[in-house]
Amino acid sequence: MNIYATIDAANQLGSFCIRLLCNSRIYICQSLRYYPASAVYRNISIPLNHLNSVMAKWGEGDPRWIVEERADATNVNNWHWTERDVTSWSQDAINSLLLGLRVEGEEGSCEITDVSNIDGEASINNRKGKLIYFYEWVVKASWTGTNKMGIKYKGTVEIPNLSDENDMDDLDICARLCKDQPNTLLTDLMRKEGVKKIRMALGNYVKHLKTAFSQGMILPTENAFNKQNQETQAKVKLDKTQIGSSTTKNAPNTGVKISTVSLTMKDTFLTSPEELYRVFLNQEMVQAFTHLAAFVDGCSGGKFRLLEGNVHGQFAELIPDQKIVMKWRFSSWPTGHAATVILDFINQGSETELLLEARGVPSNEEERMKVGWQRYYFDAIKQTFGYGARLC
Repeated sequence: MNIYATIDAANQLGSFCIRLLCNSRIYICQSLRYYPASAVYRNISIPLNHLNSVMAKWGEGDPRWIVEERADATNVNNWHWTERDVTSWSQDAINSLLLGLRVEGEEGSCEITDVSNIDGEASINNRKGKLIYFYEWVVKASWTGTNKMGIKYKGTVEIPNLSDENDMDDLDICARLCKDQPNTLLTDLMRKEGVKKIRMALGNYVKHLKTAFSQGMILPTENAFNKQNQETQAKVKLDKTQIGSSTTKNAPNTGVKISTVSLTMKDTFLTSPEELYRVFLNQEMVQAFTHLAAFVDGCSGGKFRLLEGNVHGQFAELIPDQKIVMKWRFSSWPTGHAATVILDFINQGSETELLLEARGVPSNEEERMKVGWQRYYFDAIKQTFGYGARLC
């Protein structure tokens, strides 16, 4: 029996790849060295027995059946180039991080009041299991300073080289007064303390780019995925034990009856319910928007601890992409007492409305609860993931 093969001349040294068509199935055969370079570009008839020794054989553990490394056969071994465009998210993130940035000193205060231009692009690439971050931005902003006498001054900030090629310490940040403004000591305040804060804010942008948005770029093999699950389960079990023993040991039961109230809040996020739901249950994403280490076991009955242990609790009910019910408490609350917090994710087309209902909140903690959720959850999530600003 003869079958027909086309020799691919990609490798001129004689290591060819032959594509064999037989019974409507395509097989790939690597490292064939039987035929000279003169056979390149010609269709030739090759006896099947000449190929038996070099063909990848199914079911015999031949490593050339590389698709067996992943159960879903998606980007096997991460060999293929994949790219994720994060330009829009980056523009939102940079704007959110800079707008409203404020510094104060003996001379008065300065605040960035407008980010007028964010020009450039950003992307994340995966090639052969290696992540490559590309970003290049020119940023222009305006600031307003107010001295102790209440006199206002206007100035500009320009950042011409926010790029993956430059370290944060090498970033050029030029703060100056507008040409029609008189000299003021506020310029020095902006050039010293203001530039420090701007550099820190842009450093956070790069950090979030490399954490939150790199997830899913490198796909694990089946063996690695199973190993990761085992390690995660072991860690969860250990952390659960530590959380339980820590709470029991350090917080005595007061036995005091607590007066409680209920409260509701709502906010809108420019993302899908699926993405917003995931933010609350994914440990890496929680660490990203809180900027601190956190423990999150994102399953029904799983526990969480964040903001340096000041907040902890347990997920009581999860309806994927629709609802999260949790037992939630500040660590300063009496032992054993937790509020019931219900998050409803309402799909509004291009955005998601998040409804929060909290029951059993200690009466004297109502305002703290509202401020905490607004600042450390809603605002932080918008700022970190760019869910709060529209691009014109």
